[in-house]
Amino acid sequence: MQDKQKLRYDAIMKAAEILFIKFGYDKTSVADIAKQAGISKGAIYLHFKSKDALFETLLMTKMGRFSYAWMENVEADPKGGLMAGMYIAMISAMHKDVFITAMMRQDGQFFGSYMFKPTSLFKEGYQQNTRHEFIKMMQDVGCVRKELDPLTTAHVMNIISHGLVSIGQVVNEENIPPIDDTIRTLAFIMDKALTPDDGGDSEAGKQVLRQIVKGAIADFETKYSIDPASFKDK
Repeated sequence: MQDKQKLRYDAIMKAAEILFIKFGYDKTSVADIAKQAGISKGAIYLHFKSKDALFETLLMTKMGRFSYAWMENVEADPKGGLMAGMYIAMISAMHKDVFITAMMRQDGQFFGSYMFKPTSLFKEGYQQNTRHEFIKMMQDVGCVRKELDPLTTAHVMNIISHGLVSIGQVVNEENIPPIDDTIRTLAFIMDKALTPDDGGDSEAGKQVLRQIVKGAIADFETKYSIDPASFKDK
């Protein structure tokens, strides 16, 4: 992408992020984004064929950045390759981005009518649960107790994940402990519940996750023509 085009693309993405966070999908138009970016509406269509295409590219860019942040957290932790370490690293990365937490709880106010479109990412499989397959892979390399049922374990972990991002809807804020304390407690509980008695093989687990993240990044790049370098932007 040429410098001028990249500057315009970056301006569009920044403007779209600001407005989608502030107003949500339904109340943000292409014209609004163009005005925020300081460009013409037509200039946006030089990069994106529709508002949906722009929205989805932004979502996938966020997913890519989340994936890198998750992996960095895992790599920094000696026990990060164990299931408990991976899960806590994921939660820590997730809570740093509004788009990711909105996707996790399938926030209707944020996504609006987009959620119900037959071509949306929710309908096309990006929210399909394959976590039980991942747990089985982790069992195979000695990182998760083999006596646990992968499907049931995945379901319990999904309950915890979704509950963590939506608990504020049912519990008063003053009764919710700091997120860091919550994550530390989760780490302790999940370590006791999931880690094999021999301590597990953290490095083997990290290798499994590296392969999965690499495949996901390649998928984002191929389907949405996103420069992988943008996933590492802060």
